[in-house]
Amino acid sequence: LFQAAYKTKPGFLCKLLNGSEELSPQSVLASLGENLDHLTVVWMRGALQKRQHAFNPAFAAVKSDGSVITWGDAARGGDSSRVEHRLQEDVVQVVGNGYAFAAVKSDGSVITWGSANGGGDSSRVEHRLQEGVVQVEGNGIFCGAAFAAVKSNGSVIIWGSANAGGDSSRIEHRLQEGVVQVVGNGYAFAAVKSDGSVITWGFANGGGDSSRVEHRLQEGVVQVVGNGYAFAAVKSDGSVVTWGDAAKGRDNSRVEHRLQEGVIGVVS
Repeated sequence: LFQAAYKTKPGFLCKLLNGSEELSPQSVLASLGENLDHLTVVWMRGALQKRQHAFNPAFAAVKSDGSVITWGDAARGGDSSRVEHRLQEDVVQVVGNGYAFAAVKSDGSVITWGSANGGGDSSRVEHRLQEGVVQVEGNGIFCGAAFAAVKSNGSVIIWGSANAGGDSSRIEHRLQEGVVQVVGNGYAFAAVKSDGSVITWGFANGGGDSSRVEHRLQEGVVQVVGNGYAFAAVKSDGSVVTWGDAAKGRDNSRVEHRLQEGVIGVVS
């Protein structure tokens, strides 16, 4: 159901409500039985995606007619003249990562511009970005940047700097289906799958290596949040799992006993 919703409005995230009850990608519809009322789609994020972890010396403005206007540092996305003819209409989402921009169009295709090494050049994966993209997430750090795109079939496409998550070859076989969302924190990416498992890649100390808590990320994850250095995952039992830089969010030992149950959301 989530994949079907995303496909109708590429580039936007949503909530599914059964009456007033929010469903998660892990909800088992059969278990709702007679309680299944009517499903409502609530769109959560619009055309401009905020990237808190990246300093971007350029701007991109999306207009109501779906066109895009850019200005600022030309090398980092302020100059979109190379793809300007493709940015005249139908853009529904633009994501920046500090080095480049990626625009998702209503047909699910993606257009990129800016620093080539920072994700502005997507030619290596261009054939996979022609249709079906429902989400793009950007990562940007001082020494590189990358993008991750989720398609309507649940696969993930990666491009950009390897040190910012642009290389997913280690776990690529696990990103071919079932992914419902990708979250970036600047250094790494975390993909949430429809079975509630989480897959990570990118800079190991920044959250790309979740092996320490991998056994707790096999099922039941309903939310993942990144803070620039680490990740926190909320599970369906209300517990929280963290990984990444210990000094900047991974180490929750001081309050760990209070994070074993009852958590309904995490923000950064």
